[in-house]
Amino acid sequence: MANMLHLTFRQLSVFEAVARHLSYSRAAQEMHLTQPAVSMQIKQLEENVGLPLFEQLGKKIYLTEAGRELSHYSRVIAQQLSEAETVLNDLKGLQRGRLKISVASTANYFAPQLLAIFSQRFPTVTVSLDVTNRQALLAQLANNEMDMAIMGQPPEGLDLVAESFMENPLIVIAPVNHPLASEKKIPLERLQSETFLVREQGSGTRIAMERFFKQHGVEFQAGMEMSSNEAIKQAVQAGLGLGILSLHTIGLELETKRLKVLDVKGFPIMRHWYVVHRKDKRLSTVAQAFKAFLLTEAKQILGQ
Repeated sequence: MANMLHLTFRQLSVFEAVARHLSYSRAAQEMHLTQPAVSMQIKQLEENVGLPLFEQLGKKIYLTEAGRELSHYSRVIAQQLSEAETVLNDLKGLQRGRLKISVASTANYFAPQLLAIFSQRFPTVTVSLDVTNRQALLAQLANNEMDMAIMGQPPEGLDLVAESFMENPLIVIAPVNHPLASEKKIPLERLQSETFLVREQGSGTRIAMERFFKQHGVEFQAGMEMSSNEAIKQAVQAGLGLGILSLHTIGLELETKRLKVLDVKGFPIMRHWYVVHRKDKRLSTVAQAFKAFLLTEAKQILGQ
């Protein structure tokens, strides 16, 4: 038991990263270390604990029973250390501090603009931005891996605080030469014969689209499934089908007349953007300032 006292925070944080990724190389990347340095920290930790923490089967590594136990405690310790850092940074006020934001991929069309203005106001604050899909965002929220998220419809079931700060209209896009491009007030039923290029299962846009058609008793034909808005825009321009995307994603294409928004009855589907964080999250002074900035200024800055 005395050996356990020799654990270092460094070893625990390296272990936590390897346990989360189940990969030495990805943990090394995240922590800006070399892979041998990560392996050395884990080896020293295993010697201190007196038990193996990982086992290797083929090319994959897995947590042993001891590894799973330690993984639970290392996560708790990492979160408490993060909170301690937050408290200490708060004592320094807004002169220092970090802000860790994750955004749904669709929000990346406007989030950098907002972060740029916020960073100009607080130039000594270090901001990190992670752009990812909805499923990864939910996992990050569940694991308390960031200060806050910017996303569409927040999930139910997680203990979260979610506040709407801006509208997010979903519209139907078509190639400029599409037969429906010049029509007005197109009945929804007319779209049943069209093929739609859709986002992946679990995407916020996909969920909203499916719910909308179901509520109106209209079936739609799903064509290719794509994991990015850019891919959908390119495919629509190429004439492979119609798409439903956030209006925020197509500003450039509308300006350059490469896409057309169809005038369909019932559209736009009006959703909202939310700033989301865990209810039990102790928000730093910096995070509180960014949240207030979003709630009071985002609409005006982005011209909504």
